[in-house]
Amino acid sequence: MDLLSLLLNQGGGQAVRQLGNNFGLDENQTESVLSNLLPALGQGLARNASSQGGLESILGALTEGRHQRYLEDPSILSQQDSINDGNGILGHILGSKDVSRQVAQRASERTGIGADILKKMLPIVATLAMGALSRQNASVQQTPGASAADGLSGMLGQFLDADRDGSVLDDVLGMASKFFKK
Repeated sequence: MDLLSLLLNQGGGQAVRQLGNNFGLDENQTESVLSNLLPALGQGLARNASSQGGLESILGALTEGRHQRYLEDPSILSQQDSINDGNGILGHILGSKDVSRQVAQRASERTGIGADILKKMLPIVATLAMGALSRQNASVQQTPGASAADGLSGMLGQFLDADRDGSVLDDVLGMASKFFKK
């Protein structure tokens, strides 16, 4: 199951509705925002997971970070602690505020929702994404014979094999070339 589906299906979509309500967006707008922001977060996570020690670091954060609370109690999404946690997550996933701004701007162009709103939403979306991944990770750990890495790599694999050709090598090289062109 992909990250967007996980969020939409958790608790009957309560967290997604709360996110939209916090920013005055209807359900369709909120889903559009998520479908435009989550791929960038997923790619950042996948990139981090493929770095040395990255997978272990992400698994540690998913296991110890208490991120599931954002799905269990969406009313806390607008609290400053949640926003601070989301900004910390974004720092690890995307690396800089400039990249976060670019992600918000790109999503704004695709959704028609102002980049200023999306910049404010991005930390909360990051907390929700980590909550969904944390919940998925916990579920996989309960499966006999499965490792946490299996669940996470399955979730993040969708972001690494962007062109769905069965090979992540061309996608990683494409990401690297974009990085070096900047």
